[in-house]
Amino acid sequence: MKKLITVASFTAVLLASCTPKSSTATAPMGPATSTAEQIAQGKTIFENSCGRCHKLPNPTSHNSVQWVGIMNSMAPKAKLTDEQHQWVYDYIVSVKK
Repeated sequence: MKKLITVASFTAVLLASCTPKSSTATAPMGPATSTAEQIAQGKTIFENSCGRCHKLPNPTSHNSVQWVGIMNSMAPKAKLTDEQHQWVYDYIVSVKK
């Protein structure tokens, strides 16, 4: 009986960990809405917040649609505000190939 409860508990935890998490981050919309100063702040945030945990990706390595998904995934981990999220996104997509 203990084995059955253990297996059931493990299965429940496994299933719960596989369900999609709701994200409070929103997808940046449309063309850059940030000022030049905010985009400069976005670059600084990108370098400091993102570079704290991993090697910085080249902004030109993904298109703007791919960056939406990446940013929506990573912004909560970096504890970015919605404004900071937008500034970083606008910085990344402003870098020309």
